[in-house]
Amino acid sequence: MPNKDEDISARALKAHREARGKLATACRMPLATMDDLAVAYTPGVAEPCREIARHPSAVYEVTSKWNTVAVITDGSAVLGLGDIGPEASLPVMEGKSVLFKRFADIDSFPLALRTKDADRFIDAVSLLTPGLGGINLEDISAPRCFDIERRLQALCDIPVFHDDQHGTAVIALAGLLNALKVVGKKLSEVKIVMNGAGAAGTAICKFLASAGAKHIVMCDRNGAIYKGRSAGMNPVKEELALLMSGERGTLAEVLRGADVFMGISAPDTVSVEMARSMAKDAVVFAMANPTPEIYPDDAKAAGVAVIATGRSDFPNQVNNCLGFPGIFRGALDVRARCINEEMKLAAAKAIAALISAPRPDRILPDVMDPAVVPAVARAVADAAVKSGAAQ
Repeated sequence: MPNKDEDISARALKAHREARGKLATACRMPLATMDDLAVAYTPGVAEPCREIARHPSAVYEVTSKWNTVAVITDGSAVLGLGDIGPEASLPVMEGKSVLFKRFADIDSFPLALRTKDADRFIDAVSLLTPGLGGINLEDISAPRCFDIERRLQALCDIPVFHDDQHGTAVIALAGLLNALKVVGKKLSEVKIVMNGAGAAGTAICKFLASAGAKHIVMCDRNGAIYKGRSAGMNPVKEELALLMSGERGTLAEVLRGADVFMGISAPDTVSVEMARSMAKDAVVFAMANPTPEIYPDDAKAAGVAVIATGRSDFPNQVNNCLGFPGIFRGALDVRARCINEEMKLAAAKAIAALISAPRPDRILPDVMDPAVVPAVARAVADAAVKSGAAQ
């Protein structure tokens, strides 16, 4: 691991140990006098309880439900660390909650459940919803994550959003729209090769198709996925196969002549020779973390026109922080029942539009740009209203 990464790791552990976590609870109402106590708790608190009993929707007006999201995991697919368990996942869940608060002023709390049984996980989460305005699923292994999200959304009347899937897909599309502007190509005409059929890769593939991509080749360890393939298939990949162009071969073989590569897979899976075999003015999104499928310098040496990664120390970071805070802010503001395709597409276009003149080294806004969350929230809220998701 490079010295820079070692330094960050050491400082992060020291900071977490000194702070003893990243979260604390704050009060919205004053509690300095006995009168304050009477209003916030007994006897005054009985009246908002009665109001909710009379009018259930008042829960959004007299409690924190309107602005509360739970970040929930089972610890089975944490970052690039894998199945490290619920306790070890908590620093990431706390971090996600901190980002919700910092970027979108959304109150959030982390929950790590000690079960890998999908039924038990779904039952536990669905029972929590009376106090929640939204659910952010995090770091749940594929293919279980697809079933868990689908079933939870069917049970709940609040948004259920697996950010590893959809947040990544939104940012990837936003970046790709601007990258294609740089090279003068259209989404509907380019050949896109993807590597990695896990949660993020599957969601990106489906999202690109819904946004207008016509020629997609998805690869996994067994090469290109196609209808009728027998090796390494599962129901999710069978569904993906229906979106594919039908090409067969290894990653190196299908990458020849491709306009776009999107990697959500493993380190060093694309060589300089493979990148050089792509079409003129190729676009490469090497999003494996911390080591990308190909490093930017190597991609540039191979003639790639635009290169993006998942790292913050290279230009064009595909960072979910650009998406989920504003997406949830917009959904909460209109009490959306779900976060649908229209809302996600609106978010991607809003993020892309923040870069008025895309360049090879600038296809996405900075995560600290204060314009990002308001722009995404407005677009998502409008799309929720137009699509009928808003309550």
